[in-house]
Amino acid sequence: MKILAIETSCDETATAILECTGDEKSARFSILGNALLSQVEIHKEHGGVFPALAKREHAKNLVPILEAALEEAELLHEDAQAISGEMRAKIAAILAREPGLSETFFEFVSECEPPEIDVIVVTAGPGLEPALWVGINFARALALVWNKPLIAINHMEGHILSALASQQGEALLIEDLKFPILALLISGGHTELVLMKKWLEYELIGQTRDDAVGEAFDKVARMLGLPYPGGPKISKLSESMRRELLDVRRPTSDAGRLTSNTWAKLPRPMIDSMTCDFSFAGLKTAVLYLLKKQDILMNGRPSVDREILNRQIAHEFENAVAEVLWKKTALALEQTGAKTLVIGGGVSANTHIRRVFKEKMALDFPATNLQIPASSLSTDNAIMIAIAGYYRALQKEFATDLRADGNLPLATHKTL
Repeated sequence: MKILAIETSCDETATAILECTGDEKSARFSILGNALLSQVEIHKEHGGVFPALAKREHAKNLVPILEAALEEAELLHEDAQAISGEMRAKIAAILAREPGLSETFFEFVSECEPPEIDVIVVTAGPGLEPALWVGINFARALALVWNKPLIAINHMEGHILSALASQQGEALLIEDLKFPILALLISGGHTELVLMKKWLEYELIGQTRDDAVGEAFDKVARMLGLPYPGGPKISKLSESMRRELLDVRRPTSDAGRLTSNTWAKLPRPMIDSMTCDFSFAGLKTAVLYLLKKQDILMNGRPSVDREILNRQIAHEFENAVAEVLWKKTALALEQTGAKTLVIGGGVSANTHIRRVFKEKMALDFPATNLQIPASSLSTDNAIMIAIAGYYRALQKEFATDLRADGNLPLATHKTL
């Protein structure tokens, strides 16, 4: 089965074409074409993703991104296509909300023959609704003009299922899964622990009570004067401090010169509570108070010392986040008896969080399988949407009334 996937939930415009074979017990995914365009540089001046701007950029870029994926898959063939007046009217109605997309869409479908694909899948939520609608309407128009079935995909399911895939040559393989499967989903909009006892059946057993972990990273980065996106910048500062603290050859290093980080202590919110829920708002506030303390310490100091102090704060913040994430996940592993742990979402690309989980899992849960996707599959992409789409296609869950839902739930809540 050839699947065309479309992802526009936030600030990445992505399409992918996968050749999918197998069943629920063993499936193989060959990536025929994959194209992605990030809007990070465009949103920097706003300090975060600006929904109206994201919508505009998706509308502008979807057709060329699709053409790139089709060309890589060798499925882009120019051949003039006659589109009836009735069909044009239907497509125009679908794309009425996307004026920047309509003209390029008609030009594209009029000049290229329908590709040899079997189904179109698209992210329906969660995410930014203006951005989601662009992808959905694009998919609806393609499905209509190419006469292909359409499937709506939950973005978070894409993160879970793609994290279960292992690399085999140039293909991805999902097989020999051990249930129950526990998923830690960490991103700019989500911090959740989701349990899958049976295939594609989810229970929400823990979630953030306030800020998502990726949101906390970005807010703390702004406090430190770092540009958007803040997460990678904090990680870079933290890793720099971590190397200095481990550098025994430099006992008089900058890290040791400013009190060896003992002043920069942050709380670990809810770390000792017997619940699988998270909280990061208090940690963010504690950073704010720490910065005020830093201003007092900086009285009369050179600017280089402020840079060192910022590295210490970044280091302590990242340590606190990793410790809380691990402690809550370990509690969930104990309570559920999960045999597989998967970590998905953009924050799963964080080097320190990956390191902590690999070390802790090997030590405390050696019999539990740990699955973390490659960094390229951690952030938003269309490959993960295609993988989820294949399993939904096997269930014949074709969409008839497709709508965007910015808060689309993946799982029902369960208290352990």
